[in-house]
Amino acid sequence: MRELIERTIEERGARRRVTVNQAESPMAWLAARGHVSLRQLEAGERLRADYEMAALGPRVTMRWDAMPVARGTAPERLDPTLAQLAARRRFDGATAAAGPGLTDILWRVVCAGEGLGPAEKALGWPSRAGKLVLCFALDRVADFYGLK
Repeated sequence: MRELIERTIEERGARRRVTVNQAESPMAWLAARGHVSLRQLEAGERLRADYEMAALGPRVTMRWDAMPVARGTAPERLDPTLAQLAARRRFDGATAAAGPGLTDILWRVVCAGEGLGPAEKALGWPSRAGKLVLCFALDRVADFYGLK
């Protein structure tokens, strides 16, 4: 069964409505059940967006997208390569802000999309330890992104 909800997302000063399948994201699942705060959820979503924008995930095939064509660019828009580098810097800064020992669970749940149970098992942690550590990491990431 799909758990579809509508959310308003604010990105670079613009608001838009999106439909989210809560079953797809461990972070959304945790937030829907009150295990993480909205601030922590937003921090996780921003970290995931930077991870995706920086193209840090594994590639399973060749890139078939066309080479960029040189055109006049607006001053407020970054070149795709520069946007990717900026996202990489933000991702690296956010994970550094989380600190050593916290980034493992943060990456597994937020970026790789693993559930807490499998992440705890893969790290050799006892049950329910992952949620506590994840919340600490998300608080530090939220501080890095300046979320209130």
